[in-house]
Order: sequence, then C-alpha cells, then structure tokens
Amino acid sequence: MSIITRYIESRPKEHQAALTTIYQWLQNELPEATEKLAYGMPTFYQGKNLLHFADNQKHLGFYPTPAAITAFSQELTPYKTSKGAIQFPYDQPLPQDLIVAIARFQKENVLGK
Repeated sequence: MSIITRYIESRPKEHQAALTTIYQWLQNELPEATEKLAYGMPTFYQGKNLLHFADNQKHLGFYPTPAAITAFSQELTPYKTSKGAIQFPYDQPLPQDLIVAIARFQKENVLGK
C-alpha cells in the first residue's frame, strides 16, 4: 500500500472515491513521478514538486503552481481559486479533462518536458 493510498483511506469515507479518482488520473499522467506526502498532502514529485492534492471538509484541494492557475484561469472560472490552489467541491463531478490538462502543463512547465 502506498503512502498516498494510506492517506486516502484515512479520510472520511464519503471523500475517498473522489480522492482515489484524482489519484488514479494523476498516476496515469505522471507515471515517472515519485509519490510522497509533502506539507501533509499527497504529492507528485519529480526532482521538484509537480502538484499536491488534499481532502478538505467540503472540497478536494488541488495545488499546482501559480503558473498553472494563471494558464488555466478561463477554465477555472467555475471554481474557487487562489494563487496556488483550486477547490473542487465534493458535490460536483471532478473535471477530468481539466485536471489532466493541468497535470500535463505542470510536467512541461516544471520539468521542461
């Protein structure tokens, strides 16, 4: 069992499906990244932190770099954002295409790949 899987299993049952889903999407998109906990959050790391995600009471927090928030500002208008965070409410479906696109952006932007 991975450290991220243990994190997901420690979270409230009603949040585990969304956390598992985003985890699987990120694993598929970032297969070369190391998985770890950083700042208490599941993190994909490849020489540098690529992105984090975390369980919150009413939303799944997704934490790419501020550059990703800026690059996807139009697509992120339905969601609450800050300089480096996106809130995906648990009462709405996760936007797979957007999350995968941000992961790809992070890989290219942070790693130059």
